[in-house]
Amino acid sequence: MIQKTYCMIKPDAVARGLVGRIVTRFEDVGLQVERLELGRVTPEQAAANYAEHVGKPFYEGLIDYITSGPVVKMVLSGPEAVAVVRKLMGVTDPGEAAPGTIRGDFGLSLDANVVHGSDSVESAEREIAIFFS
Repeated sequence: MIQKTYCMIKPDAVARGLVGRIVTRFEDVGLQVERLELGRVTPEQAAANYAEHVGKPFYEGLIDYITSGPVVKMVLSGPEAVAVVRKLMGVTDPGEAAPGTIRGDFGLSLDANVVHGSDSVESAEREIAIFFS
């Protein structure tokens, strides 16, 4: 089934010049880039995207980090795009991510884990609306 998903290359990866290498990983498995935009996440977008984490000890740091520098926002599409992107990214903690995954190869820490991807079709729809409204 063809799906759309949302993916963000985070400030640490943009600052390190990894955008092309990460986008290539998605394209190499047949995903298509439908939209791509370099820009900043506004505090309002960050709050909407991470609303489920309000009140958690890491929330303020997460908002500060994701708004700290440029990001690349993308809409990717392809067969089972959500699952494909999640597999390519690897687990959230780069220290536990398998070699060959984006986070396993490029992530520096749990905070600087280079990429975000939607965890479901419903999340993708919500996130695409937040970042490409």
